[in-house]
Amino acid sequence: MKVSRIAAVGAVAASAVLGLSAPAFAHVTVQPDGPAAKGDYATVNFKVPNERDNASTTKLEVNFPADHPLASVMPQPIDGWSVKVTKSKLAKPLTMHGEKIDEAVTKVTWTASGKGIEPGFFQKFPLSVGALPEDTDELVFKAIQTYSNKEVVRWIEPQKEGAAEPENPAPVLALSAASEEGHHGSSSTEDASASKTAAKNTTEAASSSDSSDTTARVLGVVGIVVGAAGVAYGVLAGRRRPNA
Repeated sequence: MKVSRIAAVGAVAASAVLGLSAPAFAHVTVQPDGPAAKGDYATVNFKVPNERDNASTTKLEVNFPADHPLASVMPQPIDGWSVKVTKSKLAKPLTMHGEKIDEAVTKVTWTASGKGIEPGFFQKFPLSVGALPEDTDELVFKAIQTYSNKEVVRWIEPQKEGAAEPENPAPVLALSAASEEGHHGSSSTEDASASKTAAKNTTEAASSSDSSDTTARVLGVVGIVVGAAGVAYGVLAGRRRPNA
């Protein structure tokens, strides 16, 4: 009796240990390729693992946040996949960097033309996006993953502060602080003025240096000529003395 109780307790403990040590299931995520600074453009990768051992991932849909629309979204070609970028009219046009934007990308869809993402593999789907918003610290996307057996997994659940990670979390792109020199072509007047001043100082210094070099060379040549004349005069004077 005691032996069976001990065995039962051991089995429960072992199950608990295995449950704690088992890795969490991978899910669709988004990460920048380099910095993703507010107000700039960035390249981001949606990483899609295959969580099934009897089906392949054949389709990925990524829905973009409507509260922070992105005017420019350009996909990178991927062998074995076709891609479609969907744009929609904005209910309220926005002004971004002095330009009026009345439509934005709302969804990007990748569809496998071959085997897709097979069991035991993952695939990255890169996008060039921008300009990133300046009034938020993150962008939340909603991704829908479709398998070859018609199973659909919706990675759309937001992460609530202080709560455990949801079962199917939505991909979240964290944004860094705005850079001083943005990639969207903006630059401050002070920087431009400083650049012009530095260039002017460099030119003046180079001109002054060239002038000094020229003066030194002229004086050197004059000195050589005067020295040679002095030597010649001394020689002639020496020759005339015996005849005096």
